Amino acid sequence: MQVPLLDLKEQNAALRPQIEAALGRVLDTNGFILGGEVAALEDEIAQFCNVDHAIGCASGTDAILLALMALDIGPGDEVITTPYSFFATVSSITRLGATPVFVDIEPDHYNIDPTKIEAKITSRTKAIEPVHLYGQCAEMDAINEIASRHSIGVVEDAAQAIGALDNGRQAGSMSAAGCFSFYPSKNLGGMGDGGFLTTNDDVTAKKLRALRVHGAEERYFHKYVGLNSRLDGFQGAVLRVKLPHLNSWTEKRRTNAERYNDSFSNAGLLEEIEIPTERHGAHHIYNQYVIRVPAHRDELRAFLTDCGIGTDIYYPVPLHLQQCFAYLGYKKGDMPVSERAADETLALPIFPELQDSQIDHVVSSIAKFFDKRGS
Repeated sequence: MQVPLLDLKEQNAALRPQIEAALGRVLDTNGFILGGEVAALEDEIAQFCNVDHAIGCASGTDAILLALMALDIGPGDEVITTPYSFFATVSSITRLGATPVFVDIEPDHYNIDPTKIEAKITSRTKAIEPVHLYGQCAEMDAINEIASRHSIGVVEDAAQAIGALDNGRQAGSMSAAGCFSFYPSKNLGGMGDGGFLTTNDDVTAKKLRALRVHGAEERYFHKYVGLNSRLDGFQGAVLRVKLPHLNSWTEKRRTNAERYNDSFSNAGLLEEIEIPTERHGAHHIYNQYVIRVPAHRDELRAFLTDCGIGTDIYYPVPLHLQQCFAYLGYKKGDMPVSERAADETLALPIFPELQDSQIDHVVSSIAKFFDKRGS
């Protein structure tokens, strides 16, 4: 049995007639860059995320960059963030000439540890950038309280978290700006690159809309030095077809995660692996289902590959140890929780169309691996 890490064929095939019709609307109207489909998507996303504004852009990476630009982050500024995330979380800070300041994660949910943030705040701290990793929100109440007390901004990297909740509040609705990705592997994925930002602040929204079109509030009149970061009409049209299905896809992911959890427990595997946990007050959307394997992670991954099971490691090298950030002066041992996660975590298939029989094959294969090692 083959179990890919992600398979979009069934999802896209089921929606193909609606997608083709949506693409036809773009062809008919010539709304290739931004345009009517993107404008309609922005309204629908804003309603979904329970925010006043959603602003489409070219990628999730650009969303983070634009959000930091809207806060006037630049040389001499510091942004506190996590070392355990995708590269764009930190590269967006450094591209603006600012300095990332790393705070380690907490071990159970892989998000930035709020109890360690305040000690890293200096007179140069301009923002905190938490990441809602794997589809579970960081502890935003604690983060926002610290930020408010020190009068610094908060930008949510919610690229993996559309629809995730923190005490009933949508990811991206709890800060100056939320940053999302429409990369095809996301819970709401397009057919190419794309991203969007959310905010409840009218002034910030106006600035973001200008920054994504070279900083122009009016064509050819540039108030800022911005980017060329516009969501194209084809992506907007495809995403409008998919958005009404997002909640049901998320619930299927949550059902798949529950089956994994029960199956691992019933198979007596909880001494060999650690399964994901959902933080109290959170609503996990399982963009990734990530287990810990304290011993023999890489051997297990190779074994699963031989069994036809796709896996991945998010992320094998924490950002504070990446070669391009060596100038920051961090060394191995500085972020022990992140470093341990990089050595032990393994993502298993979790996509909505995953069949129960495929989950059972994954669990039985992992059980077989540890049985062989113990024999």
